[in-house]
Amino acid sequence: MKVHAVHKKHLITAIVVLFIFLFVYAATSKLMDFQQFTIQLSQSPVLTAYANEAAWGIPVVEYFLVILFVFNEFRLWALYGSFALMVMFTTYIALVINFSDYIPCSCGGVLENMGWTEHIVFNLFFVALAVIGILRLESSDPTQ
Repeated sequence: MKVHAVHKKHLITAIVVLFIFLFVYAATSKLMDFQQFTIQLSQSPVLTAYANEAAWGIPVVEYFLVILFVFNEFRLWALYGSFALMVMFTTYIALVINFSDYIPCSCGGVLENMGWTEHIVFNLFFVALAVIGILRLESSDPTQ
């Protein structure tokens, strides 16, 4: 295996580990305080009508992506899913910040203590990681 391929493999592994940690942490935090999470979603100007479905759906999707990340053959799918999810979360935050008088934070744990600007930067960091991972995996030589 060439040195470049080894570096690429380590980069992908690092990105995968960061996403696994993020999604396990976020989903578990939401489920540990599920009632509060559901209440916050129901107060959202965007998600009010779908709060119950979103309260269950978001952690399920996060755990599902973690499962996909565990298997090498599904990592590209997991990265595409993570990219989409992080773009949706970032878009949601931008919409709520710009078009709502009340901004409930439905994040859990440490993420709940972030300001909205920090949260957008955090999300964009993970969007960038997903893009890097997708580009690296798509350009990989399948014989390696």
